[in-house]
Amino acid sequence: MTDTPAAPALTGIHHVAYRCRDARRTVAFYQEVLGMDFKLAIAEDNVPSTGEPDPYMHVFLDAGGGNVLAFFELPSATPMGRDAGTPEWVQHIAFKVADMDALLSAKARAEAHGLSVLGPTHHGIFKSIYFFDPDGHRLELVCDIHTEAQLDELHRVAPAMLEEWSRTRKAPRHAAWLHEKIAAERDA
Repeated sequence: MTDTPAAPALTGIHHVAYRCRDARRTVAFYQEVLGMDFKLAIAEDNVPSTGEPDPYMHVFLDAGGGNVLAFFELPSATPMGRDAGTPEWVQHIAFKVADMDALLSAKARAEAHGLSVLGPTHHGIFKSIYFFDPDGHRLELVCDIHTEAQLDELHRVAPAMLEEWSRTRKAPRHAAWLHEKIAAERDA
């Protein structure tokens, strides 16, 4: 029997990368709509990890809190598309804002840039808005409204929920209180 090395001590996400059609347009969008700082660009004619000839522009934007959002423009690759088998609401990038005022201000800013914005949507422990970037990536801005007790309870029931889901493929009711909270606030 061999010893398994210890799990790595992760310290966060260095960056998350997506594809874009036009790096300049993408940088401008994230600067203008979300106020992100354009941190750096890397461009190569060959992919460093594989050596494949595939010119690219890789741009990095500051998403706050030490988080980085990156994009690749790949002019030689086949045109980008979406996973047609996945609903467009599933794959998204969610950014945190400080409070409800910041969320509503962000909504007004996005709408002032001509974007169609959905929300705020109440999720019980946070509220959020949704819109799309120029390449069709769904973006979510989130304002936390939870208590530590709520997060503790969700953490406690998570394994049981996953186990039940794995057996039944039906939504477990362990956290139904989230939706009951939303209904109670809506009806108040």
